[in-house]
Amino acid sequence: MKMIEGLSICAEYDVVVVGGGPAGICAAVSAAREGAKTALIERYGILGGMMTSGHVHPILGRTGAGTMYHEIVELVERGHEDVEKLVTRNGSEIHVDIEEAKAALLKLVHESDADIYLQTPMVEAVVEEDQLTGVVVGTQDGLRVIKAKVFVDATGDGLLAARAGAEYKVGRDSDGKCQPTTLEFTIDNIDENVALFCYGGSDPVTLPDGKKYSELCKEVSARGELPPNVTIVRLHKTFYPGERNVNATQANGYDTLTAEGVLGAELELRDQIDKVVAFLRKYVPGYENCRVKSTGSTLGVRETRRIMGEKMMVDEDVEKGRKHPDAVVHDAWFLIDIHNPTGGGQAEKHSQPCIPYDIPYGCLVPLKVDGLLTAGRCISGTHRAHATYRVMGVCMGIGQAAGTAAALCAKKGVKPRELHYSEVQKALMARGVDLGL
Repeated sequence: MKMIEGLSICAEYDVVVVGGGPAGICAAVSAAREGAKTALIERYGILGGMMTSGHVHPILGRTGAGTMYHEIVELVERGHEDVEKLVTRNGSEIHVDIEEAKAALLKLVHESDADIYLQTPMVEAVVEEDQLTGVVVGTQDGLRVIKAKVFVDATGDGLLAARAGAEYKVGRDSDGKCQPTTLEFTIDNIDENVALFCYGGSDPVTLPDGKKYSELCKEVSARGELPPNVTIVRLHKTFYPGERNVNATQANGYDTLTAEGVLGAELELRDQIDKVVAFLRKYVPGYENCRVKSTGSTLGVRETRRIMGEKMMVDEDVEKGRKHPDAVVHDAWFLIDIHNPTGGGQAEKHSQPCIPYDIPYGCLVPLKVDGLLTAGRCISGTHRAHATYRVMGVCMGIGQAAGTAAALCAKKGVKPRELHYSEVQKALMARGVDLGL
């Protein structure tokens, strides 16, 4: 949109990051560490995004050595070094104490000298001749404009980029459908002497009678005692005995870019929590007396907008583990994890691990709109490639690259598409990031 008349400019920065989830935190801290006057704008009252508000843990996915992913993991595991890590066939599960993370992540950003705007939703973009120059935010004093030389969209939904006029795609090419929405929650009062854990539908864990737990979930769902699309109840260990974080609820077909879609998904998912707990109490040994301890305060949205960029992550990049000379994230890794957009379980028979791959700088640079970089799950890519870089571990590495690039652009007075990728690589490697170069 054009410059908004009549609104006061409340602050000006070198770099403004919108969205305080894992990608946004790493972007803001990285920009500030590069010497940029930086602000982080967050719509909720806490930082952490899916890690805290979304109740999503363990942290999944990872990057090559030296990125802020490793720094964040060390931060959230501090004080819990004596807890035995659960090593699955897909890597180690990184636990999170949500309450500890709320404080630790806020302190991390504050100590970087970035300004933090909590409970401050971004509601509109200010664009002048294809250059993003400001964001309109909601404050206690009404609508205000915050200006910057460069912005980073770490909203997950690509909201800032979309409002600025960037091109984007939603869902898979065949029908536009997105991966389902989930509401994660934690249960306690579990008997650890007999209680199982399960990290996914392909986990071969069995019940005492020898039956596969995954088959039990499917059978109970088919009988209607679990919702039709809940065909696996994932039970992740936490730092604390007698607890599990539950990833099971699944709402298909809701457009979470609309208020109606958000409400519909929220209503359905909260109803599903009761059904999942009833299933555990009735059928799973050790869970007879389990109870809900806490739930996410925002939906776990896997997929919405993918902002089209100067480059695009394609299926073959993650399938073949492609390396790129312009990489700003190296050895990113997770499953090609496509939760079924139209039913239960996975869209593919088995979630195959990707081969560790690189993410090029151009995937963070939107087409047409200047003064903007993307970070997190909204970067440029296909539906299938997105399924592996959308997780928190990879998003942190992307955020670090975006924040570093934004600071360099502000310092040099150039647009993100004018910045040579080698400058970003040089700055990241100076911070100890392994780019395979």
